[in-house]
Amino acid sequence: MSHSHGPDGAAGGLHTTTNNTSQSQPQGIAQPPPPVVLTPALLESLKVSKIFKDNTQAINSIHFDDTGTKCVTSAADESLHVYDCYTGKLEKTLFSKKYGVNLARFTHRSTSVVYASTKEDDTLRYLSLHDNKYIRYFRGHEKRVTSLEMSPLDDQFLAGSQDTVRLWDLRSPNCQGALSVMGQPVVAFDPSGLVFAVALGGTLRLYDVKSFDQGPFVTAMIGESLGISHTSIYATQIEFSSDGKSLLVTTGSDAHYIVDAYTPSVTMFKLVGHNTNTFGNEPFTSGSEACWTPDGKCVVSGSRDGDIYVWDISKAIADQAAGLVNGSSGNASNSTNGSTGNLLQSNGELRPFKTLKAHGTPSHIVAFNPKYLMMVSGSTELAFWEPDPNASGVDALQDFSKGGRY
Repeated sequence: MSHSHGPDGAAGGLHTTTNNTSQSQPQGIAQPPPPVVLTPALLESLKVSKIFKDNTQAINSIHFDDTGTKCVTSAADESLHVYDCYTGKLEKTLFSKKYGVNLARFTHRSTSVVYASTKEDDTLRYLSLHDNKYIRYFRGHEKRVTSLEMSPLDDQFLAGSQDTVRLWDLRSPNCQGALSVMGQPVVAFDPSGLVFAVALGGTLRLYDVKSFDQGPFVTAMIGESLGISHTSIYATQIEFSSDGKSLLVTTGSDAHYIVDAYTPSVTMFKLVGHNTNTFGNEPFTSGSEACWTPDGKCVVSGSRDGDIYVWDISKAIADQAAGLVNGSSGNASNSTNGSTGNLLQSNGELRPFKTLKAHGTPSHIVAFNPKYLMMVSGSTELAFWEPDPNASGVDALQDFSKGGRY
């Protein structure tokens, strides 16, 4: 029995990975496909399967729910759109005309989101998508919130604004704790939910969630180990890899950075070779210019030219350990058969191994589905990406999250 998992058709239900058992299965019940390991070849086969034109202004956030079946976007036109990743259809449109909307994040339930206001005040709003009613308000930020992340462990979430980083809990309107900051912070939880990171410009700090009021247990300067002044780096987002070993530092300029999460003073790689998101002298930053693939092995980034660039971080780590690096920057090819041997420089610069052709408009925001083999990117348009079954031999929405992780 064959199944079509792409946005153009559905097979009647999303297939997920289950453990094999000796029990016989009822006849006529479709068996879930085996897990798929996310390889460079699969990444190379990704192509745009559908484009949505539901926004009149730029998309400013994209987020998937825990199951990977729902995707929510917010945009500068003060809209929220919820998409069904299985059917590839727009499921719901909501508006926040009075308060504006940014940084929309699913809670651990696909029926609710928390998001930042852009008008009236800087209140965070907890919204039920089912009936379009607010469940709770979180008041305390006095300047615009520019970073917001849910804990992977529980109902706590972090929000950063230009005056504070605050820890909240969906179950209470009261702030659970706050850090005073100067500048525009970006925040991230590690996969365990026990540690969080805060980046201010090019400075990185790590905190214990249970004792963050005692200050960071590590402070590091991004890029310094590569001979790059941290004052030249302006972080727009940070994200831990799925194994917690590495930290992606995204910027709106011509480079992203990979930091050793266990030894943050070590910046491992400077990711270059993509078409910068900078417009004139002003960086056009969504805070989601780049992201990890769910297995923590590769990084994908949007670009000014609308293409998506892919770096193989796990291969670069292996090549670096084996001494397979070029001696100077600027002489590496942009495309190879997947090996990063001639893409990695001795100064830590790493070029992408693949460029995926995408929008005709700048792809300033990108996100990878946490469970299924699917990516999305956006500008004023939203693009769904899936593997080409003719090239990869797999269906679009097979569950690879278990088989593909470390």
